[in-house]
Amino acid sequence: MTQRAGAAMLPSALLLLCVPGCLTVSGPSTVMGAVGETLSVQCRYEEKYKTFNKYWCRQPCLPIWQEMVETRGSEGAVRSDRVIITDHPGDLTFTVTLENLTADDAGKYRCGIATILQEESLFGFLPDPFFQVQVLVSSGPCPATPASCFFHS
Repeated sequence: MTQRAGAAMLPSALLLLCVPGCLTVSGPSTVMGAVGETLSVQCRYEEKYKTFNKYWCRQPCLPIWQEMVETRGSEGAVRSDRVIITDHPGDLTFTVTLENLTADDAGKYRCGIATILQEESLFGFLPDPFFQVQVLVSSGPCPATPASCFFHS
């Protein structure tokens, strides 16, 4: 194998390290709310990420095209339009609050930790640790059983 071929295989090999369940951010896989309501999502992270920036974005999370809300260092809370992200380093969580939900808010989002080029060693080249959250938005208040609601997704 040539050196160039070995280098080309490295990114593929690194992706194998990111199998589901190995990432260090967790939270609810699905959250539900109704149009006009406020929805909160709590994401947990490991202690080693206490000082890193935390973010929330709609998938596929491409900052060029998508709006990303991100904490900056020791800032407690950051607001962008109807989204607030608050880091709680004391309990290793951050909370994302979506205010005044609309049907367009339904979709897949990421709770993530901005680590690219911040961690030492090879891990600095791996994708940010994140957790995917499916946001479902109903047209109106739901009765006691969410199964009888209509959700946008």
